[in-house]
Amino acid sequence: MPRTLAVANQKGGVAKTTTVATLGAALAELGQRVLLVDLDPQACLTFSVGVDPEDLDKSIHQVLLGGVKARDVLVSYDDAPDLLPATIELATAEVQLARESGPEAALRTALRSLRTSYDWIIVDCPPTLGLLTVNALSAASDVLIPLQCETLAHRGVGQLLDTVHDVRRLTNPGLNVLGVLPTLYDGRTTHARAVLETIADTYSLNVLEPAIPKSIRFAEAPAVGETVLTTAPTSPGATAYRTLANTLL
Repeated sequence: MPRTLAVANQKGGVAKTTTVATLGAALAELGQRVLLVDLDPQACLTFSVGVDPEDLDKSIHQVLLGGVKARDVLVSYDDAPDLLPATIELATAEVQLARESGPEAALRTALRSLRTSYDWIIVDCPPTLGLLTVNALSAASDVLIPLQCETLAHRGVGQLLDTVHDVRRLTNPGLNVLGVLPTLYDGRTTHARAVLETIADTYSLNVLEPAIPKSIRFAEAPAVGETVLTTAPTSPGATAYRTLANTLL
């Protein structure tokens, strides 16, 4: 069975999508079979790996609602992780799912037929704590929390952990919190180091290493539908994600 990793934080701009795409690519480099799932209506992950959401007739939206099978919308690659893409239609999924029985299990049900085909399934969650994120947590074996090392960025961690607690109690008792991944990190600043220490002490969470450095390389890569592993393979950011992938294995 694959490890299913939900990458979640209700604050936007903390490198969730970058982490999903780059960590997935790093695991694929190590010979792992990887599936990326875009569960964000903004479809940034879909765009980042070279698929234009506006060109898609079907996406994870129809899969969650039971209209099509996951394999029917799967985008496959020979030398990169496969993708279950998203479109803006996904913005209406929470309202539609809420009318169904067991709405929190829609993603888990949708992924069931794919599980034997992959070693890792990595889910890019939306920047909310709504039903889509609850679906990701309910389907996951682990949750990873990317966190920008700034005071405002970590204020919502407690709320996310409350949601994780509820998911454990109601739908997924085996959900494991891997820890916090420091992103957009500038170790030269006292503030960034202090925030990192505060998180570890306040929430009793593991702080994953290495911290992902702040770099313009991460912003450049999606423009060509790739990750820094190919656009800047020797950059500190690429090295950090490769190290993280090795650590997770």
